[in-house]
Amino acid sequence: MSSKVDDKPITRVLFCGPHFPASQNYTRQYLEKYPFIQVDEVALKDVPDHIGSYHLCVVLNMRIDSNVISRANQMKLIMQFGVGLEGVDVDAATRLGIKVARIPGDATGNAASCAEMAIYLILGLLREQVFVMGFGNIGIALAKVLKPFGVKIIATKRSWATYLQVPVPKVQTQNEVVDKLVDKKGRHGDIYELASYADIVVCCLSLTKETIGVVNKSFISSMKKGALLINIARGGLLDYEAVVHHLESEHLGGLGIDVAWTEPFDPDDPILTFKNVIITPHVAGITEHSFRSMAKVVGDVALQLHAGTPLTGIELVN
Repeated sequence: MSSKVDDKPITRVLFCGPHFPASQNYTRQYLEKYPFIQVDEVALKDVPDHIGSYHLCVVLNMRIDSNVISRANQMKLIMQFGVGLEGVDVDAATRLGIKVARIPGDATGNAASCAEMAIYLILGLLREQVFVMGFGNIGIALAKVLKPFGVKIIATKRSWATYLQVPVPKVQTQNEVVDKLVDKKGRHGDIYELASYADIVVCCLSLTKETIGVVNKSFISSMKKGALLINIARGGLLDYEAVVHHLESEHLGGLGIDVAWTEPFDPDDPILTFKNVIITPHVAGITEHSFRSMAKVVGDVALQLHAGTPLTGIELVN
């Protein structure tokens, strides 16, 4: 690989693996007028051997652990083509001075399409009170769609002081709007109490050490008998055995998930034998609009890295 084009240094962008090909294809289209930005797809098994040649890494569904990061000796930024960073060892990246970032979903259409998936999973089962656990971009988009149906919104958030970590002009003035959307607010410590009020619980939380398996036997037991559980965030939020147990006992009235405990989902998983379970294959955020919007963000960030200017349009986590 040449290090310069017309005497300009090349900024190299690595997409990990062949999955979601539209992500790299749209990014290449966006950057085709900039020959000094090189976008490559590298097979997952080959990433550790090649990551040292790149400046920006888009992880997709690869796990970037400390061993892989230690080989990234030219890396400036590791980012996700979307929101989830649970596969990235952020601490290891931080120790090596590498920034890690996600793309906020409100500006790309990702949050809206995830909210639409939640609506799809809810529609045939709609009740009057919905508990949105994790009131971020997706939760706000979801509440906006549900409110006209006369739904009462219960929501939790780590901090209600701000609604977004990344300033976006169209959302900065929404404090009053959000107040109107939420009928009852709480924090993480209130989830058991709030679950007892809800007819539907929707998981919109990030997957962290603190939230793995948060929807466990104690949580589901605190839900109303017959209440419905929706997960459009990450499969690891739900304790599999707890979910199966409460489906068998009929305490849990139904399950709708776009994310699973293992992906790709096992078609022989016994949970599919329940007639009140709906599963979609992690497609909530996959639309042409959201992919083109996120490709633009990746392209803009690559251009900013190349020019040495401040990074915009992403949410840094370290």
